[in-house]
Amino acid sequence: MSYIVITEKDLEALVKAVKLGEEIKPSQQAKRDVFKEYGITGTFKDRILTAIYYDIWKRVGIIDRIASEITNVSNVAILDPWLRASLRVAIEILVFERFIKESRYRDAKNLFITYFKRRIAKMLSDHTHSYVGAYFWDIIDKIASYKWEPRNVMEKWEYKYMVSQTIINKLLNLVGKEETIKILKEFNKVYPISIRVNTLKSSVEEVVEELKKSGIEPQRSEYVSTVLKFKGPYNFDKSNLFKEGKIVIQEEASALASIILNPKPGEVVVDMCAAPGGKTQHIGELMKNNGIIYAFDIDELRIKRMKELLKRTGIEIVKIFKEDARNAPKILGVEVADKILLDAPCSSSGTIMKNPELRWRITEERINELTKLQMELLETAIKLAKKGGRILYTTCSLFREENEDIIQKILNKHHNKVRLVPLNGPFDQGFLPGTMRAWPHKHKTYGFFYALLEVF
Repeated sequence: MSYIVITEKDLEALVKAVKLGEEIKPSQQAKRDVFKEYGITGTFKDRILTAIYYDIWKRVGIIDRIASEITNVSNVAILDPWLRASLRVAIEILVFERFIKESRYRDAKNLFITYFKRRIAKMLSDHTHSYVGAYFWDIIDKIASYKWEPRNVMEKWEYKYMVSQTIINKLLNLVGKEETIKILKEFNKVYPISIRVNTLKSSVEEVVEELKKSGIEPQRSEYVSTVLKFKGPYNFDKSNLFKEGKIVIQEEASALASIILNPKPGEVVVDMCAAPGGKTQHIGELMKNNGIIYAFDIDELRIKRMKELLKRTGIEIVKIFKEDARNAPKILGVEVADKILLDAPCSSSGTIMKNPELRWRITEERINELTKLQMELLETAIKLAKKGGRILYTTCSLFREENEDIIQKILNKHHNKVRLVPLNGPFDQGFLPGTMRAWPHKHKTYGFFYALLEVF
């Protein structure tokens, strides 16, 4: 790779994208927004800079340890966000990026040092304080001379698979060494783009034909008939299929959830953690825009995206509440819903391949917090369901604590009110008979858990 591909302005875009990647979820949305702002999207360098951006998040735990050592702070979380993002980009470029080492231009590293000192230091001064810019300027030489080596076997695994010791140990305890290695390898594969056809506005055949006209050869999912997969990149901002609401960005494991819930026209449905709305839209589509969907979420930005999605795809039966779903019975009453979707907040450990920052953010403490919330939300769902109503509990987590253990606790506590409706495919049976799991290394899709409950 030639050194001239990446400019000072590109480095600035990377820093801004990494900084926003901490604030906007999913992190790829931050990247898309910034790259569009800087005119990178769709250019010849888009793929190169995207790869660097994701590499930063893939090894951010290791990068942050180096940053802590170089800055002599115990935790980089205490640093100014702009400085933290700049350090992450500088360490990735100067310590880890192969293209500098492999560059035929012998002075490539010094060129990037100049870029960081000149453009990024000034950017820091402008966004924070001149002292911060000066501090970054001084520390760049220290970063450039840093040599990283793993200190033990677990750090070798972390570096090889670019995932934290916490995740490695949890997977080892869950499925053993052989399966863990397969999953870790899968985490580092690039999955194809996955879209679902909105059958209210188009057909699979029409979408396939349109994609082929633009040189794309989509493959139909073997699990969800309306899902198509194809190799990227794909510019959704310029896609008429997307702008006209004929397609929705959604993975097949996620799309299967609404199908399992099986909402019918005229029913009352509650989507408890709805934004950004992919499943909400799908439910409305399956209901043929007939009935009512009460959608709850607390994230204003994600709700905004949900409203845009629903408008674009023509779904008109959704009433949105910017409220914690645990308050839904006070708002809607009890025993009001025919169907309830609880796509619960979770560690999202099954989506690490598309959300690289999760590789280092998942902790035991965070999982404990989530399981408490998951139980409370499921208890709320039981209150909302009519007799004979069904609740689909899903997560995109691989961990048993967030999945089978939650369902078993609910069944034990409400054995005289709730039963498990067995799921028999298309994915594997979960660790609790009747539940179901999609595994990345087995099904080539994101990790997902499904449990269907019925209130009697």
